[in-house]
Amino acid sequence: MKRILLTLGSLALVFALTVPAASAQTAAAPATPEKPSTGPRAEFLRFMEDAESKFIKLAEKTPAEKYTWRPGEGVRSAGEIFLHVAGGNYSIMRRVGTQAPADFKTQGYDTSTTDKAKIIEALKASFEHVRKGALALSDADLEKSAPWFGNRQATYREILFYLANHQHEHLGQSIAYARMNGIVPPWTEEAQQRQQQAPPKKQP
Repeated sequence: MKRILLTLGSLALVFALTVPAASAQTAAAPATPEKPSTGPRAEFLRFMEDAESKFIKLAEKTPAEKYTWRPGEGVRSAGEIFLHVAGGNYSIMRRVGTQAPADFKTQGYDTSTTDKAKIIEALKASFEHVRKGALALSDADLEKSAPWFGNRQATYREILFYLANHQHEHLGQSIAYARMNGIVPPWTEEAQQRQQQAPPKKQP
């Protein structure tokens, strides 16, 4: 009986020592910020995620050999546009306090690789970086300001919407490149297929 009591006492001691440690680890784990449904960050994320979805789909559909295609001398190739957008996601988010990965270098990033898989990976990682940075801010943070073009200050809100504009500006450029190479944007193709599969409308 004495041995049983000693054993139970030992187990209780182990439990008492381990549970607080586990609880401390749980408490220390950073909570994932909730995605807002309203407000300026929610609006920004909707614009951003629209560009993200279309860029990834277009990058995946573009053949690897077309990544080096460019419409003329002195302009970016298809792959360089994708990398330019990824680089912009990192560099512009710095202005709102979201630091880029330690190995990111703005200079030469656009031409750092022509490998399709690596470029798609870079795109995905950069958009995830933007999403995490935006979620880490509060709507109140958007009233803060940072140095901006033209030796002036810009609010974080303006910087985020500039970033969304930058993404869509180059999305339009990428769509034009794709069309010039006979590539139908996947979301357009999906819409066309839905129209073809829809039952004919009844005549009144």
